[in-house]
Amino acid sequence: MRAYRFDSFEALENLRLREEADPQPQRGEVLVRVHAVSLNFRDIAMLRGRYPRPCFPGLIPTSDGAGEVVAVGEGVKAFKIGDRVVGAFHPRWFGGDMPSTIQSDSYGAESDGWLCELKVISQEAVVRLPDTLTYEEGAALPCAGVTAWTALTGPVPIRAGHSVLVQGSGGVSIFALQLARAVGARVIATTSSVAKAERLKALGATDVVNYVDEPDWGRRVRALTGGRGVDRVVEVGGPGTIGQSLRAVALGGEIASIGFLSTDNPGIDFFQLKTSGASFRNIAVGDRSALIDLNRTMSATGLKPVIDRSFAFDAAHEAFSYLETGTHFGKVVIRGPE
Repeated sequence: MRAYRFDSFEALENLRLREEADPQPQRGEVLVRVHAVSLNFRDIAMLRGRYPRPCFPGLIPTSDGAGEVVAVGEGVKAFKIGDRVVGAFHPRWFGGDMPSTIQSDSYGAESDGWLCELKVISQEAVVRLPDTLTYEEGAALPCAGVTAWTALTGPVPIRAGHSVLVQGSGGVSIFALQLARAVGARVIATTSSVAKAERLKALGATDVVNYVDEPDWGRRVRALTGGRGVDRVVEVGGPGTIGQSLRAVALGGEIASIGFLSTDNPGIDFFQLKTSGASFRNIAVGDRSALIDLNRTMSATGLKPVIDRSFAFDAAHEAFSYLETGTHFGKVVIRGPE
């Protein structure tokens, strides 16, 4: 098979395509022909030395993949040859508390990821891909989709009449917009692009705030809610946006902390945090059961992940470069070999 590996994280040119022996499934494992992988900001963060956890060179990158089962090991009962599957972001977090192996299991950072032709994986680390989704759409689910699902569903689920703030137009934010609208919640979005603002409204955003035109966008969001603030902030910016998120969130609301897209770090005002009256929840994507619930929701509602661009397997470098521009709207996908 062919597989991409990062020889080092010094430059994108160190992502090299190799010929390797085909893996064989052992007991309890399935062999998946990878038809699509999707990229996430974490893949760029590793390359640029911004990922907050250890990253080891020599591994196959990417955490999100979908494909077809082409062989099964002894004792496999959950899947058969021909089944369409999608991998869970955390291969050994099935539910409940995070396992102690959460870091060492991390695809692309401490274990081999999905940017390859064939992948052997435990039958417990994949779930069925809904019939309503293509492989490319399915590959968008494990990280961005599940993260948005986790941000909106617990511990107090977002429901009709609630308000949600999403930041920008990346994968997590778009999924959160779609899922929040599906349950009847109001969504306010931020962007710096007039064109993207129109696309966000077309997906159901009630209001869109341009954060370049209005740097104090948190106050603008609060004004749009009649001074109350939003019930949930899907916080993907991190240190550079948390101050405005605290201005935007309602008393008793929640900031679901997900990403660290911004490079600025002005620090957090403790008294602003304290007086906001909001809770702060750190999101680490989610467990396998969340992926199953998300799949069921996508099937029942007919929702489709928004795919910005799809690249050929041999154009993986171009896909990484495109993601890093930040001009995408939704997910960037790499197709498996033809």
